[in-house]
Amino acid sequence: MSFGVIALVYGIFLAVSDVDGAHHSGTRLWTNLLINGFFFMGIAASAMFFFAVNYAAESGWWVVIKRILEAVGSFLPVGSLVLFIVLFAGVAHQHHIWHWMDAEAVAADEVLRGKAPYLNWMFMAARQLIILGAWIFMWTRFRKRSLEEDLGFERNRHFKNVRDAAIFLIIFGYPISTFVPWDWIMSIDAHWFSTLFGWYVFSGLWLSSLVVTTLMVIWLKKQGYMKDVNASHIQDLGKWVFGVSFLWAYLFFSQFMLIWYSNIPEEVTYFQVRFEEYKYLYWSMFFVNFAFPMIALMDRDSKRNFRSLTVIGILIFIGHWVDTYMLITPATMKTHSTIGIVEIGLGLGFLGLFLFVVLNTLTKAPLMAKNHPFFEESVHHEIH
Repeated sequence: MSFGVIALVYGIFLAVSDVDGAHHSGTRLWTNLLINGFFFMGIAASAMFFFAVNYAAESGWWVVIKRILEAVGSFLPVGSLVLFIVLFAGVAHQHHIWHWMDAEAVAADEVLRGKAPYLNWMFMAARQLIILGAWIFMWTRFRKRSLEEDLGFERNRHFKNVRDAAIFLIIFGYPISTFVPWDWIMSIDAHWFSTLFGWYVFSGLWLSSLVVTTLMVIWLKKQGYMKDVNASHIQDLGKWVFGVSFLWAYLFFSQFMLIWYSNIPEEVTYFQVRFEEYKYLYWSMFFVNFAFPMIALMDRDSKRNFRSLTVIGILIFIGHWVDTYMLITPATMKTHSTIGIVEIGLGLGFLGLFLFVVLNTLTKAPLMAKNHPFFEESVHHEIH
């Protein structure tokens, strides 16, 4: 947790020290708050998604890492708060990340006028409050029952979790593929849209969440805290990272191919600015996020090796942070940005805040949910 506090203070210092003298500094600062708020909020929400998937499927292997997923999910309220701060700063005209919040821009733009019933700040705030509030509420219910489980197993409590997990998959699945990425990211380019955009964003967040979970399990295992975690658990996490990397790459290519080769001006400009102004960053991000894990995680041994998984995981984590940067920055900063001191500083700061919240949550309960009905099955999990 000390690293978290130090990184947060250092990140804020770097950002503030650069803002006053930088061109477009205000927009740059708010853009980076949006990037990091959305990225880490999405990681937390995706951890709860993976939690719910395993509960609804009544799988057994994952129980020894259950508390890690709960802890990662605990950042959801903090990330949501950051997003709302950015939203209301836009309403107060502290920035114009979402240009449809500018009444003069809407009056002069026929497309924005047509989208005004949906793209207005009150409707956006209301639907995001409902969606993020529902996710936080469900995390609170899961966490409460998880802590109660430490006092003794009750069959009814377990089946309530199975039921609520199925409910969460519904209230998470539709918004994460529509309203959440549409509102916070796609509406920045209000003239552009893609039907695959929500699924693409979700796949990247889910992969980042799996990587964070894997890295935390490996770190805690090395510290001697998770003795019930064995090589088969690590291999399963590695397989999830490997598989979801393919899902992300499939959606990346599908979205790009359909838009680029149709060559419709209203759609293709989205990729043009990224290829022309950010091409090296854009394609290096694709290589790190897909080609590298595809090659490195192909064989069984690499998915069981702590060192290789750690290196691969860190690179994928950085790669998907860059992916989130590429989703937002070209639309807000146009050609006036690069990854510099503000981006690195705030990125480190949010990473520190994230680790502080997650590690603090881990200290509040035993790392092993030993009263879970599938705990023994999980302990003896083995891949032959």
